[in-house]
Formats: sequence, structure tokens, C-alpha cells
Amino acid sequence: MKIILTHEQADFDALASLLGAHLLDEFSIPVLPRRMNRNVRAFLNLYGVELSFVEPGDLALKPIDAITLVDTQSLVSIKGMGVHTRVHVIDHHPLREDLSPDWEITVSGTGANTTIFVETLRERDIVLGTIQSTLLLLGIYEDTGSLTYTRTTARDLRAASYLLEQGASLQIATDFLNHPLSTTQQIIYDQLRASAKYHSIHGHNIIIACGDVQDVDEELSTVVHKLRDLLDPDALIVLITTRGGVQLIARSTSDNIDVARLATHFGGGGHERAAAGIIKNKKLGEVQQELIGILPRIVQPAISVAQIMSGNPQLLSPDTLADDAAKRMQRYGHEGYPVVSGGKVIGLLTRRAVDRAISHKLSYYTAESLMDAGEHTLRPGDSIESLQRLMTITGWGQIPVVDPLSGEIIGIVTRTDLLKTLTSQPRVPSRLNLSDRLERALPPARLALLKVIAAVADEEHIAVYIVGGFVRDLLLDRPSLDFDLVVEGDAIALAHALAKRYGGRITSHSRFGTAKWLLRQSSAKGGQLIRPLAVAAVLENGSEQDLPASLDLVTARTEFYTYPTALPTVERGSIKLDLHRRDFTVNTLALRLDGQHYGELHDYWGGLADLRQGYVRVLHSLSFVDDPTRILRAVRFEQRFGFQIETRTLNLLIEALSLLDRVSGDRIRHELNNVLVEEQAGAILNRLDGLGIFSAIHPGLRWDAWLVARVGSLVIVQPGEGWLELIDSDENRRRIFLTYILWLLRLSPDQARSVGERLKLPAQLRHMIHNAGHLWLEIPALITSSPSQITARFDVISPMALFGVYLATDLPEVRQILDLYVSKWRKITPIMSGHDLRAKGVPPGPIYKEVLIALRKAWLDGEVSSLKDEAALLNQLLTETNIK
Repeated sequence: MKIILTHEQADFDALASLLGAHLLDEFSIPVLPRRMNRNVRAFLNLYGVELSFVEPGDLALKPIDAITLVDTQSLVSIKGMGVHTRVHVIDHHPLREDLSPDWEITVSGTGANTTIFVETLRERDIVLGTIQSTLLLLGIYEDTGSLTYTRTTARDLRAASYLLEQGASLQIATDFLNHPLSTTQQIIYDQLRASAKYHSIHGHNIIIACGDVQDVDEELSTVVHKLRDLLDPDALIVLITTRGGVQLIARSTSDNIDVARLATHFGGGGHERAAAGIIKNKKLGEVQQELIGILPRIVQPAISVAQIMSGNPQLLSPDTLADDAAKRMQRYGHEGYPVVSGGKVIGLLTRRAVDRAISHKLSYYTAESLMDAGEHTLRPGDSIESLQRLMTITGWGQIPVVDPLSGEIIGIVTRTDLLKTLTSQPRVPSRLNLSDRLERALPPARLALLKVIAAVADEEHIAVYIVGGFVRDLLLDRPSLDFDLVVEGDAIALAHALAKRYGGRITSHSRFGTAKWLLRQSSAKGGQLIRPLAVAAVLENGSEQDLPASLDLVTARTEFYTYPTALPTVERGSIKLDLHRRDFTVNTLALRLDGQHYGELHDYWGGLADLRQGYVRVLHSLSFVDDPTRILRAVRFEQRFGFQIETRTLNLLIEALSLLDRVSGDRIRHELNNVLVEEQAGAILNRLDGLGIFSAIHPGLRWDAWLVARVGSLVIVQPGEGWLELIDSDENRRRIFLTYILWLLRLSPDQARSVGERLKLPAQLRHMIHNAGHLWLEIPALITSSPSQITARFDVISPMALFGVYLATDLPEVRQILDLYVSKWRKITPIMSGHDLRAKGVPPGPIYKEVLIALRKAWLDGEVSSLKDEAALLNQLLTETNIK
């Protein structure tokens, strides 16, 4: 076992160095120190779940082979160490003289130890997430005084710049930085703290603090920064009487509070988050009153908890057993559940606590015994900043939301919800409206049908959405005509309301909450279309061919997997939960249709941001475990759109490869077939092979340059006229069959049969592959064979298998033989028939077939060229067989 350690009472540079060392060697375990600075612990409470740190008590009791010691040269004893344990120090402090000569030492004169790791991360081109890059930036900023201390080096600046390019959040970093104060600054700080008063404006907590520093000359911005860190408001405004007038210093932590506008009002300036100004000829009390009067115009309403919470949360009773809680966590994928007694929150039970209890064979423990006790809740109108403060203080990753009047628990907001809101691209339900784009994309008749559905849904007070791939493709300016409708409520009830109003026929499945509205169908007489009222209602806007034969309406639902690779079990849920069950964030976008919400884009899971950045990202860490076929879909979407599989998603994909062995052949074949009809099929297949996905499905599924050239050309190769008469006219089906034939024809018969059984290939296709494989081995003999021998061989092989061999070979003479067979030889038959044999008195029997085959052979090989020649040959054959 390899571990990474740092010093006790760790600061951000120590914590970031732990992370940097782990990112460079993912097999080394970063172990947290037992004592950390307050702001470091607060950061871990909020964002630790996104990182890979291990608490000392959770470290496995195994021998320790190697220790990487970061940001320190002092090693404390830890269980598992021995004389064999190797130690590597990576530090930026002056080298101590008493270190063991057996240790490997790397010391570099940087302002922050974190810089050493960032430089190597950059060299290796390792992609960082927002929280990772932010923690590394905090390590550099804290040890260099935000790059202002004299020990700061150019290397620190370059590292910080790189981290910002990787997505580090200055907003989050600033929230956790502390700055030391001088003795005079401390006096001013105490004065301001004593005078600080809270004001609630549009859901934001704003603090105004006043003071008098006429007798001192001291830099004040650091004092304000320290005070803001302590009080943690959404905005801090300091008014201080100085010798030159009233000094205004304002700091904001919210996009909704632009303090530059505030300072400009008083003749000052700055930017949205930090501004200042000197106000002359006014007393402090006058400025304070004026300030309070204008703040409601400056402050914008905050994003509230209600906008990002999930309704109808699942709750646990205190007597819930750990084993039952574990099953529920596996079923729904949640990381924690509020524990409620008598309608009041009494604690939070986390997955970590449950897992530890079960690992210690304590599955009989109750939620009350295992929970983190507390009564922490929020109200729907509370701000995001309030949520962040509460999560930081409590360490809870899930906070219940209660109705302020009744006290009823009406929702839950999670750490994931918060993180998606705090990133650079807001991930709360977007208010982007796509109605214009929608109306340009759809044919008039289909658009009119959507509006019919939207109108009835609005009357029934039911929310209806277009979801998934249609919305994704609409935003990518490649709209399709196929769409899925999800109903937040009762889809079956909406379907019946539509049929009652406009006609048509409804079929439904109450178990799944799905309904199919049949808009047109074939009658029993002559296959004519029966036109229900629903079709007639929209035909003024287009032709009948613009309409689907039916439309599916699905009740919003959630799903869970009872074990890896199982098909999901579904339950009714909200649109947010329905979208969360989907494979990737780019497929979680929803377009609402009913009433005033028509065209409104809902983005709960960051799909819009990932779409804009070109990322394929799963929604949770068990996504590929739940459904390993998503592995193939991830690559298909990546190559189709020219996207990139996000780093964490790629790691999860690779970890789940072994699970493909447990997926049925039918499901894997279905995903492969979807790949084979893509325009970028060749690129997708190359990427699948590069990731080891083919070998995980079956060791016989080999991929090489030979296949790349031939399968890639299937997109553009069109069969000649002779071939088109024989092979499948459906282009997609033809491409799928030919790909499998090319893929498997070079394998041994046993290997090809094994792959066919694994993928559950249709019997017809397996027979084609078998024929093509045998013919492939016979190619050398074909070149020297006569036309009749070749024709006899080809006549018993399916045309699709023949065309597969045609595409496979590089030999012009073989292709010429195949073309001659298709265009000429297969059509050659004797002029005379069985009737002529009967006329000559030949009794019926096997002789008929033998004679006709011999005549055809003679024509093919050029032994006869006219009816006279054929008649002479026939007489000869009859004579030789003693038939007159």
C-alpha cells in the first residue's frame, strides 16, 4: 500500500499538495491529518465528497510500502510502517539536516508547495475538475498571500494561471482565504465587528458596519476582507470616518449584488464584487441612511432554495435499520436521508455511516444510532448563500426544506444542487426559451399537434415536456422529427383527455404510466387510412404524412437497479427525477410546452453547460454500473457530436468495462447496431477498440487497420446495379449485416461462431458470416477455377455474403469474378428445359437435373454457344447415359 501524508494543523497548501500527489499517482492514498485549520475543515465539509481523501480512521490496516510526504519534512509514525517503507519528501521549505539518508528528497524553492505538483500536472496534460483546480489554487494563494508575498515566484504565478484555465473558481477560493491583521488593523476590526448590523434585502443577508479611524492611517481592505470572512454575508458594506471624509468599502459574494453600482452612486468606483469611494461633505449617519434607502434598487432577488430543491423527499424514521437504509440508498442512489420523528428533522443518515455499520456487521443498528444528529432545515425562500453557510457549518450534504407556515417537510436540497449552481454556468432550471427555434424546426402539422397537446395539458393543469435527444439536437441546430413527451402527473389521464377532445384511440400500461395515442391506423379494408378527429384538427397546417402514426406519452418517473446490469424498476416521480435517470447530462434537457411555460428550457443537471463545452458526462458515479451499455452510448455520442468524454466519466467507464461480460448479447448487439448506422461509425468503432471495449465484450472481437478501411467505407460505398438486385435494399440493415460479415469472416469458424452466440446474432446473419468465412479461405482456388465451378460455388451462398467478400478482397481478379457472376454468369441457363427432355422420351428422374446442370456448365465454360451446339451436347449426354 502506498499513502500520502502531510503535517498536522494543515493549511490549504498542505491539503492541495495531498491532492496534487494523488492526481499524479492515483494508486497512492491521500490521508488527511487529524487536525486542520478551521477554513480547511470548512472546505472539506462542503466539497470533500468531490475529492478522494481518506480519514486516518478509514485507512486499511495493511503494510505500507511507500509514503509520499508533502509540504513537510517531519514524519509521524503510523501503523503499517516498517523498515521496508520507502519515504519520498516533496517540499518547498529549506532542507533539514537530520533527515534519513534513505529518504528520497525533492525540495524546490517555490512560494507554495502546491506549485510543484501543478507544474507536473500541466506537463502530463491531466484535466482537472472545478473543485480540484480550486483547491490547488487555494494552496498557492494561501501560501503566497494571493501572490503578493515577497517569497512568491514566477512559477507560482504561472501555476495559478494554469489552474484558472482549468476552471478554478476564484469565488470559492476567496470564500476560504484568511489574511493576517496588524495590531492596528485588529483594533479597527473589533470596532467594525461590534457595530455590524444585518439587513435582509430581497433574500440576501447584507451587513453594514461603521467605524472611526481619523486618528490612524492604516490599510483597510484587508480588515474588510477578514470581517467578511467571519460574518459571511452576501455583501459587506463598511462606512468609516477618516480624515478625508467617509470611506466606503463594499464587498459582494453574490452575482445579484453589484457593489460597483453602489460605489458609483456615492462618487466612487470598482467592479461588481469589490468597490470603494470617499464621500466628502457628509456625515457618517447621513451616508448610512442614504445607503439603506438605495440598497433595494441595487440588490437583485437571489436564487432561492425553492428553485433548485427536489420536492417530495424521501425520509427515514429513527427506527429504520441500517440494512433497510442501505437497500434504499442502492435503490435510489441518494447519498443521505433526513431522519424525521414527529414531523421534525432530528438528524441525517449518510451512506458512509451505513456502509461502515454494515462492514462492521452492525446492520441491525438503527438510523437514530448512526445519524448525524441535528435539526438543520431551510425555507424555500432562503438564498443559495444561506444554503452554503449551513452546509459548511454542519457538513450535511442534504438539507431538508420546510414550509415556513406549517413546518411540513416539502423538499430537499443537496450538495450536488449547490455545486451545479456555484459553477461558472448556472445549472438551476434555465429560463432560456426555445419556442422560436422549436417552431422553425418542426413541420407545420407536427407543430400544430404539439400545440394541441400543450393546450389540453394546460386546461388539465398538467405539465408536459419534450425531453432528451430532441432538445439536445435542437440546441445543436440538427433537429429531428422524433420526440418523447413526458408528463409530470398522469400521462394516461392526459391521453384520454386528448382522445375525448380530438378522437383517436388510446392504449396504455398503468404499471408504467405510459399511453400511446393512435392518430391514424390502417383499416381492415384495403389498408386505407382512417382519419380520426385529431388528424383532421391539424391538417390545415400540413399533410398527413407530416404526422406520426402514434404519439407516446410517458408519466415522469424515477428508476432504480436491483443489481448491476439489471433492467431498471420504475416508480412515478417528478420531471427532475425523471431526467436524472437518463444516461448523460446532455440528454437531461427538457422543453416545457403547457400554458405560459411554452418553449421554456429546463436544465436541472447541467446539460446545457456540457452541451456548450462539448462534454459527455454521466449523472452519478454508478451510472455505468447500473447500465453498462451506456459505455457504448458514451462513445457513440462523443464521436457523433465531436465531443469529449469528461475525465471522471472516462475513468468510471474504464472501471466498469468488466461488467459488460454480464450484459445480454441482445442488448449489446442493439447498441452496436446503433453504432453501425452512424455516419461516424468508423471513428466510433476505432474509439471503442482503443478503450478496450471490444475485448471486454468478447476476446474474438478484434479491430485493426484492415477493418478500419473497409467498415469506414461502408458509409459511402454504394453497390453496383447488379448487386442491388440481390442484396438488401434497406441501407441501414445492409450496413449492419456487411459490417458483421467483414468483422468476423477472417476469424476461424469456431471463433466466429462464439462471437455470434455472444452477440445473439440472427441465424440468417450467422449463416452469412459462416459462408463468407469459408469463401474467404477459398479465394486462391477461385482465381484458377472455371466459370462453371465458380458459379456452382456462388449459387449456394447468399448475395450479402458474396458482397461482403467483394468488399473484403483487394484482388482485382477476385472482384472481377464476383462482378461477372452477379452481372452475367448467375443468369445463364440452358435454352432447352425439362419439357424438351420429356419430348425426347426421357423418363422423369434425377437425370433431368444432371443433364440441365451439364448444359449450363457447357454454356458457362464456352463449350457451347448456340442452340445447335446445345442440342448436339444433349444428344451426346443422352447417348452416354444409354437413354434414347
